[in-house]
Amino acid sequence: MLSKKAKYAIKALLALADRDPDEPMRIADLARREQIPPKFLELILLGLRNQGILRSRKGKGGGYLLARDPKDIHLGEIVRMFDGPLAPVPCASQTAYVPCADCRSEAVCGVRLAMKEVRDATAKILDGTSLDSLRGQVARASLLDQAR
Repeated sequence: MLSKKAKYAIKALLALADRDPDEPMRIADLARREQIPPKFLELILLGLRNQGILRSRKGKGGGYLLARDPKDIHLGEIVRMFDGPLAPVPCASQTAYVPCADCRSEAVCGVRLAMKEVRDATAKILDGTSLDSLRGQVARASLLDQAR
């Protein structure tokens, strides 16, 4: 399950990706627009800045901006940053592998085999979805919604 931190990070990044790349957004404005508690958002944005995804400007007209092109920021990176490995069980993880103590043979473990498929499918989607491509999906969905 996606944590609130990861969800709010994606929402905030999408909002920042929709702005002029040189126009920072204040935390209060971003929190209000995306309906995210401001103190919680502040921690999320700080984490994103520390990872080089965001940059900040101080003073009048300051706020947060994307540090990289939206085409180069993928959801997999964001989800892993806040929620850890994508695998539902440690023995299926590529980044945080831990063998199961109760498993006789990983090679034939049905749970591991199924969860590796879940991890692979999840990683393919999240690592293949950039902020830019997600913005396009949102724009298309918005047009369809308005046409109804």
